[in-house]
Formats: sequence, C-alpha cells, structure tokens
Amino acid sequence: MGSGSASFLKVVVKNLDVLAGPIISLAYPLYASVRAIETKSAVDDQQWLTYWVLYSFITLFELTFAPVIEWLPFWSYGKLFFNCWLVLPYFNGAAHVYEHFVRPMIVNQQVVNIWYIPKKEDSSQSDDVISAAQKYIEQNGSKAFETLVNKFKASNPRRSILEEVEVERRARAQRESEARDVNPFFHQNY
Repeated sequence: MGSGSASFLKVVVKNLDVLAGPIISLAYPLYASVRAIETKSAVDDQQWLTYWVLYSFITLFELTFAPVIEWLPFWSYGKLFFNCWLVLPYFNGAAHVYEHFVRPMIVNQQVVNIWYIPKKEDSSQSDDVISAAQKYIEQNGSKAFETLVNKFKASNPRRSILEEVEVERRARAQRESEARDVNPFFHQNY
C-alpha cells in the first residue's frame, strides 16, 4: 500500500503544472473577476483586467513561439510560478508588470490620430493639436501655456494601479480596525 501512494505522489509532483495550471491561471482569476464585477471598488476591477491583459500576452507569446517553447523543459513550471505571482493579491504582480512594462509600451504619452481626415481647403482652423498649441504659445506666450498644462494636470490626477491598490489596502485595514473597535466580543489578547 505504501508504494502505491508513493507512486501516486510521484505522478502528482511530475504533473503539478498540468493539475495546478488551469486552477491558478483560469479558475481562480475567473472567480475573482466575477467577484470584482459585483463589488463597487474599481481597484479590484483594475487588478483583474490587468491580469487578463497579461494572460493574453502570455498566450500570444506561447502560440507564436510554440516550437521553441517545446524545447524548454521547465517552461510550464516557470509559467505556473509566474502566474501565481501575477494572481496572488499579496504580490500584486499583475499591477507591477502592467505599470512598469506594458503601460509604457502601449499607452504612449502623445495623442496619436490614427484616422486620416483631409483638411478642408476653405477652413482656416487647424485640426492638428501641435499647431494649435504653437498658435496658443504665439498668442499668449510659453508661460501661459505651461500654466494651462499644469492646471490640466492638477485637475486630472491619475494614480497608478499600484497606488490605487495601496489606497484600497489601507481603506480595508481601516474598516477592519473600526469593526474590531465596535465588536464587543473582540479582545486584544485573544
């Protein structure tokens, strides 16, 4: 009987990636995404949207480089550990990767007009943002333009996903602390 359970344990260890991979990469994120949709917090929505974006990148990478990946013996285990790091809320790996790698590549700071609309010959208005900014600087000066830009930045602050997660964590800890203070059965030494 002892050798049968040892053989079973060997099979489980050898196929850990096959058994745990779908649970960690798909089942838990699916469950957490549904829960995030049902809450009013935007932070958990960002966490799981970020995860699914990164999961899509991983899947595209695997599909593209499948012949090469077949030769890497530890790819499935590396992917499993990486997905654990992305999924587990303790690490916030998805937010970290998105904020430091994906966002700088995809979200360019410039506004790019991908639709070509030819200028009207009879119109004297410029459709170009840069030429409009240059015209504003010519009329009002560069200092006025800097003031306008700074006023826009101050009125539209955008925190990173990691900052949003930290704010949400602090708020949750505050709510738990207040709940402990209100609870008559809570005892510090228990």
